[in-house]
Amino acid sequence: MPRRSACLPPLLCTLAACSLPLLLLAAELKSKNCSEVRRLYVAKGFSQGDAPSHEIHGDHLKVCPQGYTCCSQEMEEKYSQQSKHDFRNAVVEFSNHLQTTFSSRYKKFDEFFKELLENAEKSLNDMFLRTYGRLYMQNSELFKDLFIELKRYYVGGNVNLEEMLNEFWARLLERMFRLVNPQYHFTDEYLECVSKYTEQLKPFGDVPRKLKLQVTRAFVAARTFAQGLAVARDVVTKVSVVNPTPQGERALLKMMYCPYCRGLVTVRPCYNYCFNVMRGCLANQGDLDTEWNNFIDSMLMVAERLEGPFNIESVMDPIDVKISDAIMNMQENSVQVSQKVFQGCGQPKTLTQGRASRSVSESGFSARFRPYNPEERPTTAAGTSLDRLVTDVKEKLKQAKKFWSSLPGNICNDEKMAAGRVVEDECWNGSAKSRYVFAVTGNGLANQVNNPEVEVDITKPDMVIRQQIMALRVMTNKMKNAYNGNDVDFLDISDESSGEGSGSGCEFQQCPSEFEFNVTDGTGKTNKIDKNTNTSAAASIGLSQATLFFSILFLAMQRQWR
Repeated sequence: MPRRSACLPPLLCTLAACSLPLLLLAAELKSKNCSEVRRLYVAKGFSQGDAPSHEIHGDHLKVCPQGYTCCSQEMEEKYSQQSKHDFRNAVVEFSNHLQTTFSSRYKKFDEFFKELLENAEKSLNDMFLRTYGRLYMQNSELFKDLFIELKRYYVGGNVNLEEMLNEFWARLLERMFRLVNPQYHFTDEYLECVSKYTEQLKPFGDVPRKLKLQVTRAFVAARTFAQGLAVARDVVTKVSVVNPTPQGERALLKMMYCPYCRGLVTVRPCYNYCFNVMRGCLANQGDLDTEWNNFIDSMLMVAERLEGPFNIESVMDPIDVKISDAIMNMQENSVQVSQKVFQGCGQPKTLTQGRASRSVSESGFSARFRPYNPEERPTTAAGTSLDRLVTDVKEKLKQAKKFWSSLPGNICNDEKMAAGRVVEDECWNGSAKSRYVFAVTGNGLANQVNNPEVEVDITKPDMVIRQQIMALRVMTNKMKNAYNGNDVDFLDISDESSGEGSGSGCEFQQCPSEFEFNVTDGTGKTNKIDKNTNTSAAASIGLSQATLFFSILFLAMQRQWR
């Protein structure tokens, strides 16, 4: 017994001596674990002096798990800033594609619509100038003013399309009525009487009514659709700038870089864990989803209108032909129109013989409208067609649905975020390499009340995002109005929105059965004119005067359309 007891110390010494190299090797291995962390830390652009060469005790850590760690206090602070930077970049990267899509499509649509108007005006001007020469030039401002107002409406001007078009036809009638009746003197009051009853006179047939309906619907849809693309672009731009809360910053650091502090540089966050962190940090963006999807649906509805009955290209491209049709209608009915005017507004004064003859010789013409052949027409606006533009943007709109509710999952699936689908027992769960046991929370602010990873104050919504939700809601309502053919700003488009058709334009008993109203004649006296008043002057208009009438009417219509 004494001999064995005496041998115990030497045995312990031998064992200790043999174990010393193993202990030193273990310490060296721990040092190697930190060396990889140190290398990656320096690769981020941080100072090597912040990173320990071997594990140290982590009592100084505020977010990452304490115990032995490869992170100094400076490293944790800088990793916190880096995690916030990485998160912001991830959101911007995923949003940037969507923002670029809406920005580029808005630019294409805007260029197309503007060039379409320019081409339509040029086509009309070239055609009428070629056909009518100086007579057109003398009255071209009517048409120029028309296109100015159409352009002003498209870019957002306060223009009531229906009233503007009514004014155009009234002004055109005044000009042409004076030209086709050069032997008479017409006062401003007399011409005002003529224009007041343009709808009843219908000198241009059914063209003004149909064209007003087509132009109003097409321009409302085109302008609203372009505005919608711009709103979508702006919403994405503003919402993609994310500023995580302090609680969000802690969660991002814990998920993205705390594994490094434990030496687990190749271990990815558990997918559901990442999902919870992202939904907590993007809680307010998640609330966009409902209004965003409603907005996308309304855009798709208006896109269908642009392909069909509200196609602005099919309205504006043949605008010169439609104006010509209106002029031809007046040419064919000039005698009857003049007779009704004289009957309703009174007999105008006759000019002296010399002045009347001079007026006829200066304004008369015999040219007939000759439309462009298909090969003569200007190149399609912006080198494309509306159908192609709409088809393309519809696909992009469909892809954009549910973007905000899908954003957390898209970020977690991104390789750059070091998440993705990983084996649940071999992933970082926020404290160790193990299974993540919590369920995934829903989208939106209200659902974050029980988020296990991010503490979210659901009573304080992000005001910028609330403003964007309201912007989407307003634009969606505008889209719905445009889809129904109603002007966004002027909803009194008239009951013509029920459809097109031929006819007098009067709804049953709304139009008077006779031309009976108060007028002021050339002497300033007010007369009551009824349907029995006979005017022989109108009936005596000869063939030469009818030809002159045709010329003047055509010219006046051209001017207003410009």
